[in-house]
Amino acid sequence: MADPVESPELRRLRRRIDALDRRIVGLLNERAELVREAGRAKSEAGRRRIRDAEREREVLLRVTMANTGPMPQSDLLVVYRRLIAAARALEASDRERTDG
Repeated sequence: MADPVESPELRRLRRRIDALDRRIVGLLNERAELVREAGRAKSEAGRRRIRDAEREREVLLRVTMANTGPMPQSDLLVVYRRLIAAARALEASDRERTDG
């Protein structure tokens, strides 16, 4: 339920946050599609393992280097570790469908 004393400024900021959330969801889904394509390419190249620990380290390092705040590094890394885990699960699901 909306706060009855919501100021116009708070309403404006919340609308911007909502719009940004929609963009983030779109970007996450775009990333997921690229993960699926990468998974297919790995499979076609004969790679059996889904997890690539070195690649995951590289991603986390790049994310850390790109972060200029105010999001704390530790929180951002939690988000990205979860994102990577979800990507692995998506790739595993795709492989089960094509292998099974």
